[in-house]
Amino acid sequence: MGRLLEPVLAQSATAAAIVLFTVLVRLALHPLSRAAFRGATPAAGCLPLLLQLPVFFVMYQAFSSSKVGGEANELLGHRLFAAPLGSTWTEALGEGGLFGAQGLVFLGLFGAIAVVAAWSAVRGRKAAAVAAEAAAAAATPAGRGKAKQKQGAKPGAKAGVAAEVSAEQQEVMRKLGGVLPLLSFGTLITAAVVPLAAGLYLLTTTAWSVAERIWLQYRKERAERAETVAAGGAVRSSP
Repeated sequence: MGRLLEPVLAQSATAAAIVLFTVLVRLALHPLSRAAFRGATPAAGCLPLLLQLPVFFVMYQAFSSSKVGGEANELLGHRLFAAPLGSTWTEALGEGGLFGAQGLVFLGLFGAIAVVAAWSAVRGRKAAAVAAEAAAAAATPAGRGKAKQKQGAKPGAKAGVAAEVSAEQQEVMRKLGGVLPLLSFGTLITAAVVPLAAGLYLLTTTAWSVAERIWLQYRKERAERAETVAAGGAVRSSP
């Protein structure tokens, strides 16, 4: 991929190839991510992450080993602007300091990861708050009545009772909603100790995860709105 992009991107061709390769990996894993979002199976949520670990390990090894097959690793000479893809942040600091040519490349990477992490944290908090409010509403008699009514409006559906959520469970959901989104900032720590190439992979896959979840949530909400409109039309047309 890097050789194909080299006529256009010169020394940064390999960095662009890493981004493209990451996108292809995430496209291949999209069906699993979609199943995890829908809650199809308990293991579905872990599979996309677990299947990426070998890819990340190979990326790390490819840009941290000085020799490959007994020969010098030519990948270490490839760059993203002024910074070699095989260099780490501490090595960049030694070459020119925090605001040196290489240091600025890492600062740009850290800034991009921080923006994605903040975006993910904000959306995670909102999603947790909405889930907690929905669970609390479903635990009330009025909420259970609405759930029955909604189920009864669907053709062939059986009326059911919404699961009750205790105050303790609601508190646990609230606390998790405040802590879990902050874990996305852990990517910053990882990017600071791994080679630049691996950090670029982390940035791309994290940004993909956030954008993918937003897209899946949008499709889910659109489908629910269409389902509600269709159910309302069926109720009005019934004798």
